Amino acid sequence: MKRDYELDAIDKKILTILQSDATVSHADLAERVGASSASCWRRVKALESAGILLATVRMADAHKLHCGVNVLCNVRVVSQLHASSIAFEQFVREQPEIVQCYSMSGDWDYLLRIVAKDVADYNSFLMGKMLKHPAVASASSHFALETIKFTTALPL
Repeated sequence: MKRDYELDAIDKKILTILQSDATVSHADLAERVGASSASCWRRVKALESAGILLATVRMADAHKLHCGVNVLCNVRVVSQLHASSIAFEQFVREQPEIVQCYSMSGDWDYLLRIVAKDVADYNSFLMGKMLKHPAVASASSHFALETIKFTTALPL
């Protein structure tokens, strides 16, 4: 992977468009950024090769799939030993309810974003799985009341 990929104005336009609609055709993308279709295709492939463009996915509506409860959960592990972190991180990767996980500085070791169908569903996950994990010392849950902004697009 090339570390210092230099983005020009066309690359930035391509990234801006693809971050909002990954289904756009190469011809339409080329027209919108002012480049030929072949040039645009080569640029997209170069951005993929450089590791700048990652997986192409489709976003699903959480409410329509009955996953409308968003919980931000702080987690403290029992030990700062590497083995505790490895065990907890493996657990996180195996749980579909955990959609984001960040290793944190400060009082808590991790911040998780967990989705659930309702509060009872989250409580079942928390009490039945997470707090029973041997690496978990404690957790603090915060329920999102409303989503004000949600985006996956990065500013360019």
